[in-house]
Amino acid sequence: MTRLLDSASDVTDDAILNGRLRLYQPKRGHRFGHDAILLAAGVPAQNGQCVAEFGAGVGAASLALLSRVPGVDATLFEIDPSLCALARDNIARNGFAERACVIEADIASLPAEQRFDHVLMNPPFNDTRLQPSPDPARRSAHAAAPDLLALWAGRAHGCLREGGMVTVIWRAEGLAEILQVLAQGFGAVAILPIYPAPGRAAIRVIAQAEKGGRAPLRILPPLVLNDSDLRPSADAEAILRTGARLPLTDA
Repeated sequence: MTRLLDSASDVTDDAILNGRLRLYQPKRGHRFGHDAILLAAGVPAQNGQCVAEFGAGVGAASLALLSRVPGVDATLFEIDPSLCALARDNIARNGFAERACVIEADIASLPAEQRFDHVLMNPPFNDTRLQPSPDPARRSAHAAAPDLLALWAGRAHGCLREGGMVTVIWRAEGLAEILQVLAQGFGAVAILPIYPAPGRAAIRVIAQAEKGGRAPLRILPPLVLNDSDLRPSADAEAILRTGARLPLTDA
């Protein structure tokens, strides 16, 4: 295994999608969760298309997408060299070496070239002014400057072909921010709220927009992760265990 952490004890070996994929990830710091799988489920990629993931971490979202759509190629952009090394291991061990690659890069420095049909991203969304994590890796992955979302969306716009789609998962209370950002060069925005259980406030939104799109904003029926007894809902099970797609578009 090619990795830049201190020892094998710094890494765990975890399964996602009911064991269809196995991924190495750091024991401490940034660890993937449901957000990555939900993000991948919202991307309407089709055979023959190319996707980019910004801030890919160890590759959970991209690999979940590749496992669902056999003809897609993915480029994973990640700034942390240790996470890049683990992502490359995860690509190889899950049999995607011919369809995916990892580029160590700061999203802020990506060239503005139209290369991709889709960009997916799970940006750090905790305000740096609010009690940051004492763990440096976790702080870097989860806390961001106020202008980071706009910067990433701008880079996504530059990397997408005309008509390409950006898909982002974000905190629900930041909905106004994400709508403002996507108003710059994107249209046909779709918002899917995610609720932890009936009667609870939304915790996430998945937002999707088309480069140059002109269709009006759509607010889609929500995804509810658990029933009133806090047991996983059938919809959540289909996505998180079997890799079903979230229908943000008709594609």
